[in-house]
Parts: sequence; C-alpha cells; structure tokens
Amino acid sequence: MTRVAVIDLGTNSTRLLVAEVNKNGQVQALEKKQAITRLGEGVASGHLLLKAIERTITVVKDYLNISRFWQAEKIIPVATSAVRDAVNQADFLALMEQKTGLKVQVLSGQEEAGYSYAGVLTGLPLSGVAPVVVDIGGGSTEFSWKAKEELSTASVQAGAVRMTENVSSDEEIKCIFTPALKEVRRALPQILVGVGGTVTALAAMAQKLKEYDANKVHGYTLFLKQVEQILITLKNLSLEERRALPGLQPERADIIEAGGKIVRIIMEGLGLNTLKVSETDLLYGLAREKAFSVG
Repeated sequence: MTRVAVIDLGTNSTRLLVAEVNKNGQVQALEKKQAITRLGEGVASGHLLLKAIERTITVVKDYLNISRFWQAEKIIPVATSAVRDAVNQADFLALMEQKTGLKVQVLSGQEEAGYSYAGVLTGLPLSGVAPVVVDIGGGSTEFSWKAKEELSTASVQAGAVRMTENVSSDEEIKCIFTPALKEVRRALPQILVGVGGTVTALAAMAQKLKEYDANKVHGYTLFLKQVEQILITLKNLSLEERRALPGLQPERADIIEAGGKIVRIIMEGLGLNTLKVSETDLLYGLAREKAFSVG
C-alpha cells in the first residue's frame, strides 16, 4: 500500500483526495475535500487574478496540513484548464511553489482526459462495456474512449465557468462541441459516464438531496429528460432562489445552468438518453497512476 494525496487546482474548485493505493491499482479514499475557489475567475481575459490565486493558495495550504496529518508518502499537485490557458502561468506556478513548496504539474487536455478515464475504471463496474467518459470542468471539457484498444481523447475549451462568463447561447455551445462529438460518435458509444462538479451536482439535484451523499450520487443514472427539467427549473429562478435548491452547492448556482446545457448538448449530440455518474474521477486516476511511479 502507498498513501498519496492528490491536489487538483481546477478552474472552479480546488480538490483533495487522500487515498491508499495497492499494487493492483485499487484506490481506497481516506479523505476528500473540495472548496470553490474559482481560480478561473475572469477566465476569458487569459489572466489568473491575484485574488483568485490567493484564495487557491490558502486552500492548498490547508490541504497540505491534512495530507501531513494522514502521513501521505507522496503529494501530487496538478492544475488544469485555467492554469493551462493562463498567460501568467509561470508567475502563478512560481508563487505557488514559493508559498507552499509544491511544484504543480500543468496537465494537457489529453492527460486530463486520460486520468479521468483511469479514475472511472477504479470505481465504477461497467460489465465489460467500454465507456465514453466526459469530464465537464469549469474551463474545459474532456472526452476519453477506447478505439481498437487504444485510448482516444478530445479536449474542448468550454466549461461551466467559461460558458457562463462568455454568456454563450445554446447554439454557440453546440458549435463549439460539434467537432469533438463527431469524433466520439465514430466509436459508436454505448454508455456515457460523466465526472466533474456539474455532473455530480445535477445527479444530486435530480434526487433532491438536502445533504450531498456521494454514495447516492456515485453510479446514479441521470436521464436526459431530468437534465431538461432541471434546466427549465433553473431558467425560472433568480440566483438567490437557485442557491436554495436541494442538491446544489450555493457557490455553484451561477454556473450550473451553463453546465447543464453542456450536459444536454453532449447527450443529444451522442444520441444517448442516459449518463452514468461517477465520483471516481481525475483524482483517483492520478492516485492510481502516480502512486508507484518514480519521481
């Protein structure tokens, strides 16, 4: 067994997984944390804002303390879309290292997709069916699927935060996703698995969970008609009213509509009426892949 801590600096949230990984690649979570830090605030500008950086560093310091409490043998910090696209990426990475001692790896869209696929396989029984995995983040969306035993990936520069800040219409979002969806459709997908905060929030909202329960979200089958109904509900509510909805984190209320539209467009574009929700995601994939790697 190796005990690892994975820290993910996402566009919308900063997350932690402390887990034990065995030689067979099985990942057992010990502690999970998530904080909405909105590192990608103002993502359209291409600059990471100082206040967003400071929020994120504060949370990372807390996660480091938790990781040390658990005596993690390896700490794996990664960053995704917001940092990947930022013109001040180098300054951010230098400041993060100065303040926390961590050298953050910036994942490419392809790497992000691959780790998400690996993460799904650690915790979701799929009865031998090769899934298409979609990871809907704040700044980007990644697809991963097997084609002739090889893993194929696609990364789209559209996520719940980016599409909210850009005030993107349904047609605009659809146009952005069309090339990737055409590519995925060639694999004749049978099952769609979703990871990321948008997808888990929709699953919690569909079940009207007053308190988030990962056991009820993981493995939940979300129907297209449920997504459509949630979008109708959101359209008729103010931001304050959205914050009170069961299953929705109040901090996610401003971006959930754009995230829901992305889910709907993907399901329609792939001709699939259901999406299976997975709590095991990028963090789990990184834990499994990096636990016994050198360096």
